[in-house]
Amino acid sequence: MFKLGFPELIIVFLAVLLLFGAKALPEIARGLAKGIRGFKKGMQDIVEDEKDKS
Repeated sequence: MFKLGFPELIIVFLAVLLLFGAKALPEIARGLAKGIRGFKKGMQDIVEDEKDKS
């Protein structure tokens, strides 16, 4: 679908840096990591529930 190369990633990173500032980036990254972790845990729970039903 979307193929992002290294130059595109640099542009996106610089845009985020300009929008939010350097101090906010670690907090944003932590929040994103927590969200991904929660999503993965939710998916595991669904898979385990489906295994238990069958």
